[in-house]
Amino acid sequence: MIGELDDGDLLTLSARHPEAFAAFYRRHASDLLAYFARRTLDPDVAAELVAESFAEAFASRSAFRDRGEGGGPWLYGIARHELARYFRRGAVDARARSRLGMPQRGLSPEDHERVEELADLAELREAVRKAFGHLPKGEREAVQGRVIDGMSYADVARRLGCSQQAARARVSRGIRQLARWLAPIRARIEAGAREDAIAELPVGGER
Repeated sequence: MIGELDDGDLLTLSARHPEAFAAFYRRHASDLLAYFARRTLDPDVAAELVAESFAEAFASRSAFRDRGEGGGPWLYGIARHELARYFRRGAVDARARSRLGMPQRGLSPEDHERVEELADLAELREAVRKAFGHLPKGEREAVQGRVIDGMSYADVARRLGCSQQAARARVSRGIRQLARWLAPIRARIEAGAREDAIAELPVGGER
């Protein structure tokens, strides 16, 4: 059975039998979605990053070589690269999806709720409310609109009096700084140790 193969075998097999990649996707999609959601605090961005990461993994699967670590670390290496690119550009890359002809779709309200629950975003957002006041004004207002108030980028741009591209960049910069401050709490949530995590949030940080 394909589903019983380990990650490395699935990726190796998928070079000749693409259906094996579907099993690899099902095995990692939820965890990768939570990984991105906890770092971007945005279900829509997280879903886009998952799609782009898997598209890149699928397109590159023939180059995978199992060196004893399995396919999971290889996938997360791609994921970290996509996340870093998002933080630099303020937008999720779509090149791999475009090459594969994958359509882009938004999340339904039900999808949003599922991501929020999957990633424990309610707890992280409580931490954000404690920390985001230390952000510079431009980033703080952008993060307030997008992450806390749940506004679209178009609405954030109108509130700030700037372009959507500039709004995305401010949100991205703000979230990148928050991600550094929230890293200890996020690690404890991911490890399943939530007790008193929010209370231990540092109240400052380097700008």
